[in-house]
Amino acid sequence: MKQIILTLGLALAVVFSAQAQKKGKKDAEKPVYQFTEVKTNPATSVKDQNRSGTCWSFSGISFLESELLRMGKGEFDLSDMYPVYKCYILKGDKYVRMHGRTDLATGGASNDVADVLEHYGIVPESVYPGLNYGADAHDHSELDNVLTHFLKGVVAGNKITPAWPAAYKAILECYLGEDPETFTYNGKEYTPRSFADELGLDAKKYVKFTSFTHHPFYTQYEMDVPDNWNHGMVYNLPIDEFQRVVDEAVNNGYTLVWGGDVSDPGFSWKNGVAIMPDAEITDLSGTDRDKWESLSQSEKRKSAYSFERIVPEKQITQEDRQKNYDSWAATDDHGMHLVGIAKDQKGNLYYKIKNSWNVDNPYDGYLYMSVPFFRANTLDIMVNIDAVPADIKAKLGL
Repeated sequence: MKQIILTLGLALAVVFSAQAQKKGKKDAEKPVYQFTEVKTNPATSVKDQNRSGTCWSFSGISFLESELLRMGKGEFDLSDMYPVYKCYILKGDKYVRMHGRTDLATGGASNDVADVLEHYGIVPESVYPGLNYGADAHDHSELDNVLTHFLKGVVAGNKITPAWPAAYKAILECYLGEDPETFTYNGKEYTPRSFADELGLDAKKYVKFTSFTHHPFYTQYEMDVPDNWNHGMVYNLPIDEFQRVVDEAVNNGYTLVWGGDVSDPGFSWKNGVAIMPDAEITDLSGTDRDKWESLSQSEKRKSAYSFERIVPEKQITQEDRQKNYDSWAATDDHGMHLVGIAKDQKGNLYYKIKNSWNVDNPYDGYLYMSVPFFRANTLDIMVNIDAVPADIKAKLGL
């Protein structure tokens, strides 16, 4: 009997030990930041732009898909590459007409998607996946290289022939697919224009906002960033009103396209957060004050950006924001889809952002952007004009 009891005791000890180890491992893997959703608006599944500089199209298309959900039209998977194809055609034409004296980058802006919607329409993903080069995921490294060298060759001489547009279009169609002038979807024939019209999307409703002091507030100007090849216009608001547009839009069921800087060290895809630590005042939980004060500024900064604990963040003013922009600390390098508001376990507020870098991070392709990070690094937003507070629209004459 004693042997049986001993054996049973050892077995239970092994089980409890295994469970404890499993729990310890699970706790160790638990993200530092624990988020509670305050308001989350419907969005479609996360897509992957992979090796293509087309975040502007992925975020813009995701936004349109959420617009359809908000409008009660149902869930659609729209082509991310159709706006890319149309914009590359337009970019090539502009580059040649400008004798090569304009930007030829692969980037763009959210208004490019709205412009394609307005002038050409839209198509489903199944009609135009943009993978005509034997790949399962987008990779534009070769395409971009070919297009760049082709166009530079076109403008290298003093005179061009009428042959280049067809050759340029042929390159694009070899990689992305032929322009779908007509297609069948769910048993019905459409053009891109008739499909967009049936969906009920109105491109004229989508407007952009920013917040900088080098242009007067409550006026509209051409956003002065390199990727704005199409000369898109933005309305300029003071930072607090700029943020209020976002807050009220989300709380009233709307989503937005976010454009801004993700090169800041506070942006961590691995951790699924974007923060603006204040390394000047950040203290370490459980660390002796004398030890903290003895650290160099670089050591404090490293600790503040370790993502090992929730740290105090900077309070970003209009002046801080302008300084970041003027010094190129905040540049226009990524576009994402802002769908909600959340808070961490300490009550700090964040914006819930849908990215286009697949789902391999702690929040299945989403990240949480703190309000300070948003105020410092957001260059512009695009939103349905119906979501903008009435008093702000009145100041803008809308």
